[in-house]
Amino acid sequence: MAQPKFLLQPLTVAILAASNTTLLWANTNIQSEQQTPVVLAPIVVTAQQPNDANGLIVHSDPKQPIQPVPATDGADYLQSIMGFNAIKNGGTNGDVTFRGMFGSRIKILTDGTENLGACPARMDAPTSYIQPESFDKITVIKGPQTVQYANTGSAATVIFEREPEKLSQEKPYRGQASVVVGSYGRLDHNIEAAIGDEHKYARLNANRSIADDYKDGNEQSVHSNWERWNADLALGWKPTDDSWLELRAGKGDGEAAYAGRTMDGSQFKRESLGLHAEQKNITEVIKKVEAQVDYSYNDHVMDNFSLRTPPMTTMKMHGMDMTVPNKMSMRVDRRTLNTRLAVTTDWDKFSVISGVDTQQNKHGGDMVMYAMPSMSSPYAEDLKFQSYGAFSEWTYVFSPDQKLVAGARVDQVKIDNLEDGNNRKETVPSGFIRIEKTLPEHGLKTYAGVGYVERTPDFWELYSTSTDRGVGTMDMMGMTTYRMVDNLNNLKNERTAQFDFGFQAEHGAWNGWASAYAGLIKDFILLQYNDANAYYPLARNVDATIAGVEAGLGYQLTDHFQTDISAMYAWGKNTSDGRALPQIAPLEGRLNLRYVDEKYSLGLLWRAVAKQNRISLNEGNVVGYDMNESKAFDTLAVNGTYKLTDAVDVSVGVDNVLNKAYTEHLNKAGASMFGYAASEQFNNIGRNYWMRMSMKF
Repeated sequence: MAQPKFLLQPLTVAILAASNTTLLWANTNIQSEQQTPVVLAPIVVTAQQPNDANGLIVHSDPKQPIQPVPATDGADYLQSIMGFNAIKNGGTNGDVTFRGMFGSRIKILTDGTENLGACPARMDAPTSYIQPESFDKITVIKGPQTVQYANTGSAATVIFEREPEKLSQEKPYRGQASVVVGSYGRLDHNIEAAIGDEHKYARLNANRSIADDYKDGNEQSVHSNWERWNADLALGWKPTDDSWLELRAGKGDGEAAYAGRTMDGSQFKRESLGLHAEQKNITEVIKKVEAQVDYSYNDHVMDNFSLRTPPMTTMKMHGMDMTVPNKMSMRVDRRTLNTRLAVTTDWDKFSVISGVDTQQNKHGGDMVMYAMPSMSSPYAEDLKFQSYGAFSEWTYVFSPDQKLVAGARVDQVKIDNLEDGNNRKETVPSGFIRIEKTLPEHGLKTYAGVGYVERTPDFWELYSTSTDRGVGTMDMMGMTTYRMVDNLNNLKNERTAQFDFGFQAEHGAWNGWASAYAGLIKDFILLQYNDANAYYPLARNVDATIAGVEAGLGYQLTDHFQTDISAMYAWGKNTSDGRALPQIAPLEGRLNLRYVDEKYSLGLLWRAVAKQNRISLNEGNVVGYDMNESKAFDTLAVNGTYKLTDAVDVSVGVDNVLNKAYTEHLNKAGASMFGYAASEQFNNIGRNYWMRMSMKF
């Protein structure tokens, strides 16, 4: 992929020019002796600590730079939050896991709505369509401790949020722009701009990201280049201080090369349209009514020739053997409609948020075999999913230092196999209850809660798996065809009961936090691969036990020096078969050292990952499976920021300073066409330099 010249990029030039203008304005202020409040330099995020609801809920600012190199998508950013890992395909579009759980057990939302992606093999996971810097806040709710969103996530609920604009006639505009440049041709442009006043506004979010193949610590090139862009426009109207209406629309596209797959993603088209409304303070009891409807369309193409050289195959033509490129592609799409209505009421110490929501999505696809057209399949719709839910979540405040939070919901789910007319109908409940306690005199906040979630098999577990081992082969052209066999009514619902507890504490220069959990999963949906080359895993139900913890400890050494250490560990056991649950990342620890001053900050991140010897060979999920034990490794990274003005700052970093060659336990095996053995995983990126300039206006 050709790399554009940095200084010729229009947005880059605009940011540099604006930076100089802002510097001149700042100097003028100093000369006029205007007093400006002192603001410390920003820091690079390296390990996010819980900061709300006693450690249960994590809030993160996606507009801050992170290390490793600033995120390309939602999965990249979430890995800076303790508890998250990712199954990586190449340089971008990894698929996140949380506490060892995968897929629809993690609810990924953007502004309260869900965009599922279309690929049966999850080349385009939900986080693939998310550019983090376009959002104002990321919220992670750990465990089954909320029921406010359709088809509750059992492991976590993740919400990427944009906030309504707050402009005025005195300041009728605002914005932020950033540029990232880095090793291996990395170049990102992000811009967010809004214009309006107290009653109306328009907001534009646009971004573009590009990178070449990276090299690992052995200086070996890894097939991993990508290019992507997104553009979103919102038009808002606020007739009163308590009323808000916003119409939003967006488009995007991209391509991504995958070292860990036999095909690449040559198209990731996204279209979205939404209408959100909110009315506050209707009566003394009814505090807020919110409604939204969101439509999304994903049009994804995977092939083996756009971003790589296709394999060759021998065919008999006109009585002669001829060698031709074995080119093939699949196009898959999904249309999704989400609606939600919620009402918040307040009676003194008792507050309730209740509502209803729906989701409807329809999936289809085709297959094109260029060397043998007779084996191609025309476009056809194959699966339709419908859900209707009702929920209610309550908070009772016993005292300023203690409250009880509880909730319940029920979903009616129907799944139609459009290929044969069969369907599945389920009524699935979920609920939770927890107590939160604060001890101000000790600087301590605690929580403890129990949650229950029942989950129907998701699209990927139903669609790309088979209970017939005889189907578990590729066709004669080497093309994997995905089709639903008899899993629609064969797999049982997965039921999770989980206990979550934790605390946050501050005492003098010390602070600490921990979030722990233990759960029982009845009929956990497990995928078993027949062998290392199987493409149709066997999906079945087993019983499982899970447990784990995320924890951190920080100390303010001086007014400017600070340090913290954090760790995460997830454990799972398949109790039906008496062995480990697969695809669980090993114990990981992170040590941070920072120096923060008024104008600049310096940081060091040491990441240490233990070996993983608790595996279940050839078992896993839709994207990955355990192929061998993994080795321990550690990496060192350094970063620095400099605040040019209150509005402009520059961040620089070096990831994997020692240029180590290593692979994550969850990395996919490299594709054989790139020289990898059947169970050989591709390595992560080697030493990587990057710089990010950000400007607010």
